[in-house]
Order: sequence, then C-alpha cells, then structure tokens
Amino acid sequence: MVKVIAVVVTYNRLNLLQRVVGSLKGQSKRLDKIYIINNGSTDGTKEWLDGQTGLNVIHQENVGGSGGFYRGIKEASKEECDWIWCMDDDVFPRENCLETLLNVAERNEKLGIVCPHRLMSGKTFVGEAKTLNLTNPFSDMHNDMLTAQEVESNETVSIVGMAFEGPLIRKEVVEKVGLPNKELFILYDDTDYSYRAVLAGYKVVVARDALMDKHDFQSNSSYREDKMKNKWKLAYHIRNTAYFGHRYGKNIWVRHFAAMPFLLHMYAAITFNFVKGHKYSFSDYGLFWKMMRRGVREDLGKM
Repeated sequence: MVKVIAVVVTYNRLNLLQRVVGSLKGQSKRLDKIYIINNGSTDGTKEWLDGQTGLNVIHQENVGGSGGFYRGIKEASKEECDWIWCMDDDVFPRENCLETLLNVAERNEKLGIVCPHRLMSGKTFVGEAKTLNLTNPFSDMHNDMLTAQEVESNETVSIVGMAFEGPLIRKEVVEKVGLPNKELFILYDDTDYSYRAVLAGYKVVVARDALMDKHDFQSNSSYREDKMKNKWKLAYHIRNTAYFGHRYGKNIWVRHFAAMPFLLHMYAAITFNFVKGHKYSFSDYGLFWKMMRRGVREDLGKM
C-alpha cells in the first residue's frame, strides 16, 4: 500500500487553510498523515488548529515559505512513507487529485516530482519553467515558461522549475537531494528544489488530469499600495535570483550577473515612478543593488 504524507505551510489565512484541510481529508486516496506547519499566524489559526483532530500540527515563528517546507518535509521524511505531498494554504486539490498524481507517478520510477494542473477561476494557471537560462546573463532566467495550452494538450509535461503548490515528491528524492533551502525565506525555494532533483537524475512533470484549484486574490487596494506592500518580495526576488545564478550558473557572467535584467527592470520602474506617482523611494536603488550583491555572496536568511 502506497503511503502519502501531506505537508501544508500556512501563515495568516485561516479561512483558506480550513478549506485546504477539508480538501485533503476528502481525497479519494486517503492520506496517511497531514502535517500543518503554522508559521507564526496571528489570525486565530493556532487556536483553530489546536482544536482539530487528525492533524499533526507544528507551530513555529515565521521563517517564510522555505523555512516552512524545510520543517514540514523534514518531519514527514522521518515517517514511513513513499511520497510527500506539499502545498501552500491557498490551493485546494480536487477529490481525485492525489489519486491521479499517484497513477502518473507510479508508472515511471524516474518521476521524482509530479505537479498538479492548477486552475484559477476555472482557467489553467501556469508559472513553471520548462528550462532555465543559466548561460546568458542578459536574458531572463525564466525565459522558457510552460503554457496553458501545453498543460491542457499533454498528459504530462516535463519542467525544471516548479511551485510548492501541490508537488508530489518521492521520498527517495528527499533522501538523495536533502531538504529545501530554508535560508531563501521566500521565492526560488521551489525552483531550487526541483532543479536539484533534476540534477540528481529525476524527472519533474505537470500532470494534466490532476486538478487543483488556486485561490484568486482580488486586491481592493490601489496599484501604488500593492507595489509598496510587496516591495519586500521584490527585494527577496532579486537576492534569490542572484543566489540561484551564482550557485548554478554555467559561466562566470551568470554566476555574477544573473539578476541584472530584473535589477535593471526595477531601476527603470523606480525612475519612471518618480514622475508617475512615486511608488518607490530613492533609497530603493541602493536596496535592490544591495540585495543582488547579497545573492552573489550567497548571504541569505531573513532580512
């Protein structure tokens, strides 16, 4: 009997988490255990989780998505299981999602990670990379992205960069490549992990018929408010892009300038917005440059 353990990382999304848990408990293929990693939520999540049964709950400080999946996969891999099913708190697997993932996975022992077909508001949602540009520092690293048509037209599609939104990971992969890099905090931890699996000789695919719904976050705030609120994510994005290029780049130029296209794009946005509403401040030039340099030095961790 194939044993599967689910790992969910959550932070301040109690209503969504409740829906995720319901989806997991309603799977046609019964899960052997469900781990919930609560990253220091302050919205009543802790109290709700403490009142639940049938869940393995770990409360910890907010160490980001990467720290959450590091802890969850670490705990799950100690258990007797064959697969570890990971997801954020804003995706909801349909009833036969796990069963379908397993049907695909068990047909090929070289499939190390099988990812679901995500839908947002009923439409295919994609963000995975089929290949990664690790040779040209003047081109986007993610310049070969999976398309909705490719997902919908093929039973499986091979990818290199995944999202931690439903990947079913063979325990053997964890034993071979280790745990996610918890020091990335947020962004690139999933791409880093799937690329390590590929380098170790495993295939990573998206399975068309394994359906998972993704919450559609419709913001009521203005464009300027959204940019300012998420500026910290942009900083992590630049740093972690630079780190990834430095760690895996195929030449000295990528190892030192992988984040340059993104950095220049942000510099252009800062300059433009001095005139069009001042969404950024002059200090952001220095912040984003500093974050790129930190990535090249592989100086990670929470800011």
